[in-house]
Amino acid sequence: TPETLERLALEADLIVGAAFATGEPTPKLLPRALVARMRRGAVIVDIAIEEGGVAETSRPTTHAQPTYVEEGVIHYCVGNMPAAMPKEASAALSQAALPYVLDMAREGVGAALTRIPELRSGLLLWQGRAAHPAIAAEAGLPYTALTATDLAE
Repeated sequence: TPETLERLALEADLIVGAAFATGEPTPKLLPRALVARMRRGAVIVDIAIEEGGVAETSRPTTHAQPTYVEEGVIHYCVGNMPAAMPKEASAALSQAALPYVLDMAREGVGAALTRIPELRSGLLLWQGRAAHPAIAAEAGLPYTALTATDLAE
């Protein structure tokens, strides 16, 4: 809730802003008035900066000049943060994806999607149909809510 977010922000030394909704601007969860009341020297790492950021005080920075201070709070708002360490980022992504890749190889893609809800939630397109409402809207395609029968095709 906004009240809980405010209470926690005022107690925090570090806030990592990672809110994201496909096809939507990032919600401004930290208004300037709240940031101004945060602890001096607290840090906001705004991972959602490429979509506008979670704080009204956030603005894009670069790896060359990654931080700035606004309202007494240090902001780190570098877009595409993994690019700073591409080898490590690729290894972490591969490690996270490997179990799903193995499940799809073992069971078939449709069966794995049917059995694994988190895999299914990442499905955007299936056999020419837009299976994600935001992707469908953005691409001007009809949205298709897929069933287990659809995935077995």
